[in-house]
Amino acid sequence: MKQFVISIRVLNKFGVLSRVASMFSRRGFNIDSLTVSATETDGISRMTITATGDEYTRKQIILQLNRLHEVISISEMPFENSLIRELLLVKVKNSGEHYQEIMDAVNIFKGSVIDYAPDSFCIEITGESSKLDTFISVTKKFGIIEMCRTGAVALGRGSASLKEMDMGYLNVYKKY
Repeated sequence: MKQFVISIRVLNKFGVLSRVASMFSRRGFNIDSLTVSATETDGISRMTITATGDEYTRKQIILQLNRLHEVISISEMPFENSLIRELLLVKVKNSGEHYQEIMDAVNIFKGSVIDYAPDSFCIEITGESSKLDTFISVTKKFGIIEMCRTGAVALGRGSASLKEMDMGYLNVYKKY
């Protein structure tokens, strides 16, 4: 089993997210993370999906997504040729005695304290999934009050873009 990231350009229309999620559900595929946002082009959104599976599962996901009418293009985002990041917001207890340790962790992980209260810190960390996992394990001992995390977002390295259908190092499955 291997984790893979797929970026999809879709029409920004009502129900598209539901149809993509339903496709995964119908086929018995699991989504590890899903991020959706508008793009630089009006009327088009970008979905970044992280999933885990074997080669057959990866190929089937791409094949099934390509059958959806609202999908414009699909691109695999290989880890070695892509910039893949997540965002973590975590609220940690501020007991006073661990203040310096918490601040050291924030600085080491290149994070920011975005809210401070006498009894808590809200910290923002951006990076690869493993970096966020490590920060969570470091701050657990201080007491995590709550946290939320985005799914992955990804861009290919260099000047190529997903909207350019000839990307060279990325496998793009063009619909039209």
